Amino acid sequence: MTYVVGDAVHVAGLGKGTVCEVFKNGRFRVEVKGRILIATNAQLAHVEPSRASHTERRSDAAAEPPAAGDFEPPTTARSLDLHGRTVPEAIQDVQMFLNAALLDGDAAVRIIHGRSGGRVRAAVHALLKAMPVRSFRLDPRNAGVTIVVL
Repeated sequence: MTYVVGDAVHVAGLGKGTVCEVFKNGRFRVEVKGRILIATNAQLAHVEPSRASHTERRSDAAAEPPAAGDFEPPTTARSLDLHGRTVPEAIQDVQMFLNAALLDGDAAVRIIHGRSGGRVRAAVHALLKAMPVRSFRLDPRNAGVTIVVL
């Protein structure tokens, strides 16, 4: 099935979203829960957009924000280990990993690519340049790790 910009879709495992951009290679830029991610045609299903009733919108607006003590930031950053993966496998894993991290609201993640060779690291860095991340850099304590600020 083909999708156009503005279509309401369900992304497998993530929830409902809206198509923001259509790429020629069967991939789509989709907004889910305020975050942008890349999905393939196989990961999408067409859904009818839901319309919230007037009372539902009012109750959402009147909801109180969580108390300051309710939020506890994570102590360690989420990480992905790419050792033993080929470049295409690594790229696919990084895309899925970053989509999940963005949807979960992580502030930063670590991608472990290793120091030798550098092909996986170069491919990961090229991908990160094309993705909507705030910044990325090599870990100053370990050149085999890239820190990504989301």
